[in-house]
Amino acid sequence: PKEDPLLVADKEAESGFRPNPFLIRKSDGAFLYATTDLATLQYRMKEYQPAELIYVTDGRQQMHFAQLFETARQWGIADGVEQVHAWFGTILGPDKKPFKTREGTAIKLKALLDEAAERARAIVDEKRPDLDDSERARLAETIGLGALKYADLAQNRNLDYVFDWDKLLAFKGNTAPYLQNAYVRTRAIFRKAELEPESFTAEKIVLEEDAEITLAKRLLSFGDLLLLATEECRPHHLCNYLFELADQFHKFYEACPVLTAPSEELKVSRLALCRLTGETLRTGLGLLGIGTSEQM
Repeated sequence: PKEDPLLVADKEAESGFRPNPFLIRKSDGAFLYATTDLATLQYRMKEYQPAELIYVTDGRQQMHFAQLFETARQWGIADGVEQVHAWFGTILGPDKKPFKTREGTAIKLKALLDEAAERARAIVDEKRPDLDDSERARLAETIGLGALKYADLAQNRNLDYVFDWDKLLAFKGNTAPYLQNAYVRTRAIFRKAELEPESFTAEKIVLEEDAEITLAKRLLSFGDLLLLATEECRPHHLCNYLFELADQFHKFYEACPVLTAPSEELKVSRLALCRLTGETLRTGLGLLGIGTSEQM
Protein backbone atom coordinates (compact mmCIF):
# COMPACT_ATOMS: atom_id res chain seq x y z
CA PRO A 1 0.00 0.00 0.00
CA LYS A 2 2.86 2.42 0.72
CA GLU A 3 3.88 2.22 -2.94
CA ASP A 4 0.34 2.52 -4.36
CA PRO A 5 -0.14 6.07 -5.73
CA LEU A 6 -3.92 5.62 -5.53
CA LEU A 7 -3.70 5.31 -1.73
CA VAL A 8 -2.49 7.76 0.88
CA ALA A 9 -1.58 7.11 4.52
CA ASP A 10 -4.34 7.99 7.00
CA LYS A 11 -4.03 7.04 10.69
CA GLU A 12 -7.77 7.41 11.20
CA ALA A 13 -8.65 4.94 8.48
CA GLU A 14 -9.20 1.34 9.54
CA SER A 15 -6.56 0.03 7.13
CA GLY A 16 -4.23 2.95 7.73
CA PHE A 17 -4.82 4.18 4.18
CA ARG A 18 -7.57 6.00 2.32
CA PRO A 19 -8.22 6.37 -1.41
CA ASN A 20 -6.17 8.94 -3.32
CA PRO A 21 -8.11 8.99 -6.59
CA PHE A 22 -6.80 10.07 -9.98
CA LEU A 23 -9.58 12.52 -10.85
CA ILE A 24 -10.59 12.57 -14.51
CA ARG A 25 -13.78 14.62 -14.21
CA LYS A 26 -14.93 17.19 -11.67
CA SER A 27 -18.44 17.39 -10.26
CA ASP A 28 -19.16 20.38 -12.52
CA GLY A 29 -18.23 18.33 -15.59
CA ALA A 30 -14.79 19.94 -16.11
CA PHE A 31 -11.88 17.81 -17.27
CA LEU A 32 -8.38 17.86 -15.75
CA TYR A 33 -4.76 17.12 -16.68
CA ALA A 34 -5.44 13.50 -15.80
CA THR A 35 -8.14 13.36 -18.48
CA THR A 36 -5.98 14.77 -21.26
CA ASP A 37 -2.93 12.72 -20.26
CA LEU A 38 -4.93 9.49 -20.34
CA ALA A 39 -6.46 10.42 -23.69
CA THR A 40 -3.03 11.31 -25.06
CA LEU A 41 -1.58 8.03 -23.80
CA GLN A 42 -4.41 6.07 -25.44
CA TYR A 43 -3.86 7.96 -28.73
CA ARG A 44 -0.10 7.39 -28.72
CA MET A 45 -0.52 3.68 -28.07
CA LYS A 46 -2.94 3.39 -30.99
CA GLU A 47 -1.05 5.58 -33.47
CA TYR A 48 2.61 4.86 -32.67
CA GLN A 49 2.78 1.53 -30.78
CA PRO A 50 5.78 2.75 -28.77
CA ALA A 51 8.11 0.45 -26.85
CA GLU A 52 8.76 3.12 -24.21
CA LEU A 53 7.22 6.42 -23.11
CA ILE A 54 9.37 9.05 -21.39
CA TYR A 55 7.72 12.06 -19.76
CA VAL A 56 10.03 14.98 -18.97
CA THR A 57 8.69 17.48 -16.42
CA ASP A 58 9.78 18.98 -13.11
CA GLY A 59 9.77 17.01 -9.88
CA ARG A 60 6.50 18.49 -8.61
CA GLN A 61 4.63 16.21 -11.04
CA GLN A 62 5.91 12.93 -9.57
CA MET A 63 2.62 11.91 -7.92
CA HIS A 64 0.63 12.83 -11.02
CA PHE A 65 2.66 10.55 -13.27
CA ALA A 66 2.78 7.74 -10.73
CA GLN A 67 -1.03 7.83 -10.73
CA LEU A 68 -1.15 8.10 -14.52
CA PHE A 69 1.03 5.00 -14.96
CA GLU A 70 -0.96 2.99 -12.42
CA THR A 71 -4.29 4.02 -13.96
CA ALA A 72 -3.02 3.08 -17.42
CA ARG A 73 -1.92 -0.29 -16.05
CA GLN A 74 -5.31 -0.98 -14.50
CA TRP A 75 -7.06 0.22 -17.67
CA GLY A 76 -4.83 -2.07 -19.73
CA ILE A 77 -4.00 0.51 -22.42
CA ALA A 78 -0.19 0.36 -22.10
CA ASP A 79 0.53 -3.30 -21.47
CA GLY A 80 4.16 -4.21 -22.10
CA VAL A 81 5.22 -0.59 -22.56
CA GLU A 82 7.74 0.93 -20.17
CA GLN A 83 6.61 4.31 -18.84
CA VAL A 84 9.23 6.60 -17.34
CA HIS A 85 8.92 9.95 -15.58
CA ALA A 86 12.29 11.66 -16.14
CA TRP A 87 11.77 14.47 -13.66
CA PHE A 88 14.15 17.33 -13.07
CA GLY A 89 14.91 19.86 -10.34
CA THR A 90 14.74 23.64 -10.30
CA ILE A 91 17.12 26.20 -11.83
CA LEU A 92 18.04 28.69 -9.11
CA GLY A 93 19.36 32.23 -9.28
CA PRO A 94 22.34 33.54 -7.25
CA ASP A 95 19.93 34.09 -4.34
CA LYS A 96 19.15 30.34 -4.34
CA LYS A 97 15.56 31.06 -5.37
CA PRO A 98 13.89 29.96 -8.66
CA PHE A 99 15.64 31.73 -11.56
CA LYS A 100 13.68 34.84 -12.62
CA THR A 101 14.21 38.29 -14.12
CA ARG A 102 14.98 41.28 -11.93
CA GLU A 103 11.31 42.15 -12.19
CA GLY A 104 10.44 38.81 -10.62
CA THR A 105 8.92 37.23 -13.73
CA ALA A 106 9.91 33.99 -15.40
CA ILE A 107 12.68 34.36 -17.98
CA LYS A 108 11.58 33.63 -21.55
CA LEU A 109 13.68 31.02 -23.36
CA LYS A 110 14.30 33.30 -26.35
CA ALA A 111 15.68 36.02 -24.08
CA LEU A 112 17.96 33.49 -22.40
CA LEU A 113 19.29 32.20 -25.73
CA ASP A 114 19.85 35.75 -27.01
CA GLU A 115 21.75 36.71 -23.88
CA ALA A 116 23.93 33.59 -24.12
CA ALA A 117 24.92 34.51 -27.69
CA GLU A 118 25.54 38.15 -26.72
CA ARG A 119 27.76 37.25 -23.78
CA ALA A 120 29.69 34.77 -25.90
CA ARG A 121 30.05 37.39 -28.65
CA ALA A 122 31.74 39.78 -26.20
CA ILE A 123 34.27 37.05 -25.36
CA VAL A 124 34.88 36.18 -29.02
CA ASP A 125 35.30 39.85 -30.00
CA GLU A 126 37.95 40.23 -27.31
CA LYS A 127 39.86 37.01 -28.00
CA ARG A 128 39.49 36.71 -31.80
CA PRO A 129 39.40 40.20 -33.38
CA ASP A 130 41.22 38.69 -36.38
CA LEU A 131 38.07 36.85 -37.53
CA ASP A 132 35.55 38.54 -39.82
CA ASP A 133 32.21 39.63 -38.38
CA SER A 134 30.15 36.74 -39.76
CA GLU A 135 32.60 34.15 -38.44
CA ARG A 136 32.64 35.77 -35.00
CA ALA A 137 28.84 35.78 -34.94
CA ARG A 138 28.71 32.09 -35.88
CA LEU A 139 31.35 31.19 -33.31
CA ALA A 140 29.58 33.20 -30.60
CA GLU A 141 26.33 31.33 -31.23
CA THR A 142 28.09 27.95 -31.13
CA ILE A 143 29.81 28.81 -27.84
CA GLY A 144 26.90 30.63 -26.20
CA LEU A 145 24.11 28.19 -26.96
CA GLY A 146 26.39 25.23 -26.32
CA ALA A 147 27.35 26.62 -22.92
CA LEU A 148 23.71 27.14 -21.98
CA LYS A 149 22.65 23.64 -22.98
CA TYR A 150 25.62 21.99 -21.34
CA ALA A 151 25.12 23.85 -18.04
CA ASP A 152 21.64 22.34 -17.83
CA LEU A 153 22.47 18.84 -19.04
CA ALA A 154 25.64 18.45 -16.98
CA GLN A 155 23.66 18.48 -13.72
CA ASN A 156 22.10 15.39 -12.20
CA ARG A 157 18.57 16.15 -13.38
CA ASN A 158 17.02 15.37 -9.97
CA LEU A 159 18.98 18.14 -8.26
CA ASP A 160 18.45 21.90 -8.14
CA TYR A 161 21.36 24.00 -9.37
CA VAL A 162 22.45 27.64 -9.33
CA PHE A 163 22.61 29.35 -12.73
CA ASP A 164 25.86 31.33 -13.18
CA TRP A 165 26.78 33.01 -16.48
CA ASP A 166 30.48 33.34 -15.64
CA LYS A 167 30.77 29.68 -14.71
CA LEU A 168 28.96 28.26 -17.74
CA LEU A 169 30.94 30.40 -20.22
CA ALA A 170 34.31 29.65 -18.61
CA PHE A 171 36.99 27.95 -20.72
CA LYS A 172 38.13 25.95 -17.68
CA GLY A 173 36.24 23.33 -15.73
CA ASN A 174 33.27 21.17 -16.66
CA THR A 175 31.81 23.50 -19.31
CA ALA A 176 30.96 23.31 -23.01
CA PRO A 177 33.63 25.89 -24.00
CA TYR A 178 36.28 23.71 -22.33
CA LEU A 179 35.15 20.66 -24.31
CA GLN A 180 34.80 22.64 -27.54
CA ASN A 181 38.30 24.00 -27.06
CA ALA A 182 39.66 20.48 -26.53
CA TYR A 183 38.10 19.47 -29.85
CA VAL A 184 39.71 22.49 -31.54
CA ARG A 185 43.10 21.45 -30.18
CA THR A 186 42.78 17.99 -31.75
CA ARG A 187 42.04 19.62 -35.11
CA ALA A 188 44.87 22.15 -34.76
CA ILE A 189 47.40 19.32 -34.45
CA PHE A 190 46.34 17.97 -37.85
CA ARG A 191 46.38 21.42 -39.44
CA LYS A 192 49.95 21.90 -38.21
CA ALA A 193 50.87 18.50 -39.62
CA GLU A 194 49.06 19.41 -42.88
CA LEU A 195 46.94 16.27 -42.64
CA GLU A 196 43.21 15.64 -42.98
CA PRO A 197 41.96 13.91 -39.78
CA GLU A 198 38.98 12.30 -41.55
CA SER A 199 41.22 10.39 -43.94
CA PHE A 200 43.98 9.65 -41.45
CA THR A 201 44.46 6.01 -40.44
CA ALA A 202 46.94 4.08 -38.33
CA GLU A 203 47.74 0.38 -38.63
CA LYS A 204 48.07 0.03 -34.89
CA ILE A 205 48.00 2.02 -31.67
CA VAL A 206 51.21 1.99 -29.62
CA LEU A 207 50.78 2.77 -25.92
CA GLU A 208 54.01 3.48 -24.06
CA GLU A 209 53.28 6.32 -21.65
CA ASP A 210 50.76 6.26 -18.78
CA ALA A 211 48.93 9.24 -20.30
CA GLU A 212 48.44 7.32 -23.56
CA ILE A 213 47.11 4.25 -21.79
CA THR A 214 44.67 6.26 -19.67
CA LEU A 215 43.42 8.18 -22.71
CA ALA A 216 42.93 4.97 -24.71
CA LYS A 217 40.96 3.38 -21.87
CA ARG A 218 38.78 6.47 -21.63
CA LEU A 219 38.05 6.32 -25.36
CA LEU A 220 37.06 2.66 -25.11
CA SER A 221 34.45 3.39 -22.43
CA PHE A 222 32.42 5.77 -24.63
CA GLY A 223 29.86 3.13 -25.59
CA ASP A 224 29.30 2.07 -21.99
CA LEU A 225 28.64 5.67 -20.91
CA LEU A 226 26.19 6.20 -23.76
CA LEU A 227 24.29 3.10 -22.67
CA LEU A 228 24.25 4.27 -19.04
CA ALA A 229 23.03 7.78 -19.94
CA THR A 230 20.30 6.33 -22.15
CA GLU A 231 19.08 3.68 -19.73
CA GLU A 232 18.83 6.13 -16.84
CA CYS A 233 17.68 9.14 -18.91
CA ARG A 234 20.53 11.08 -17.32
CA PRO A 235 22.65 13.00 -19.85
CA HIS A 236 24.96 14.20 -17.09
CA HIS A 237 26.70 10.81 -17.30
CA LEU A 238 27.70 11.66 -20.87
CA CYS A 239 28.72 15.19 -19.87
CA ASN A 240 30.96 13.89 -17.09
CA TYR A 241 32.53 11.38 -19.49
CA LEU A 242 33.29 14.06 -22.09
CA PHE A 243 34.80 16.33 -19.43
CA GLU A 244 37.04 13.54 -18.17
CA LEU A 245 38.02 12.70 -21.76
CA ALA A 246 38.94 16.32 -22.52
CA ASP A 247 40.86 16.57 -19.26
CA GLN A 248 42.77 13.38 -20.02
CA PHE A 249 43.51 14.53 -23.55
CA HIS A 250 45.12 17.73 -22.23
CA LYS A 251 47.29 15.63 -19.89
CA PHE A 252 48.24 13.41 -22.84
CA TYR A 253 49.01 16.46 -24.98
CA GLU A 254 51.38 17.84 -22.32
CA ALA A 255 53.09 14.53 -21.55
CA CYS A 256 53.34 12.97 -25.03
CA PRO A 257 54.75 15.01 -27.95
CA VAL A 258 52.73 14.20 -31.04
CA LEU A 259 54.39 15.75 -34.09
CA THR A 260 57.86 15.50 -32.51
CA ALA A 261 57.42 11.95 -31.19
CA PRO A 262 60.62 9.85 -30.90
CA SER A 263 59.62 7.60 -33.81
CA GLU A 264 57.36 7.68 -36.86
CA GLU A 265 55.35 4.75 -35.51
CA LEU A 266 54.71 6.57 -32.24
CA LYS A 267 53.84 9.79 -34.10
CA VAL A 268 51.24 7.99 -36.22
CA SER A 269 49.83 6.27 -33.14
CA ARG A 270 49.50 9.54 -31.22
CA LEU A 271 47.90 11.23 -34.19
CA ALA A 272 45.37 8.40 -34.22
CA LEU A 273 44.61 9.04 -30.53
CA CYS A 274 44.09 12.72 -31.34
CA ARG A 275 41.72 11.87 -34.19
CA LEU A 276 39.71 9.44 -32.05
CA THR A 277 39.51 11.96 -29.21
CA GLY A 278 38.28 14.68 -31.55
CA GLU A 279 35.67 12.42 -33.13
CA THR A 280 34.43 11.26 -29.73
CA LEU A 281 34.15 14.81 -28.41
CA ARG A 282 32.30 15.95 -31.52
CA THR A 283 29.94 12.94 -31.45
CA GLY A 284 29.25 13.27 -27.73
CA LEU A 285 28.59 17.00 -27.90
CA GLY A 286 26.42 16.44 -30.97
CA LEU A 287 24.28 13.96 -29.03
CA LEU A 288 23.76 16.71 -26.44
CA GLY A 289 22.69 19.11 -29.20
CA ILE A 290 25.92 21.12 -28.92
CA GLY A 291 27.96 22.18 -31.93
CA THR A 292 31.71 22.35 -32.44
CA SER A 293 33.97 24.70 -34.37
CA GLU A 294 37.27 24.22 -36.15
CA GLN A 295 38.77 27.19 -34.33
CA MET A 296 38.11 29.23 -31.20
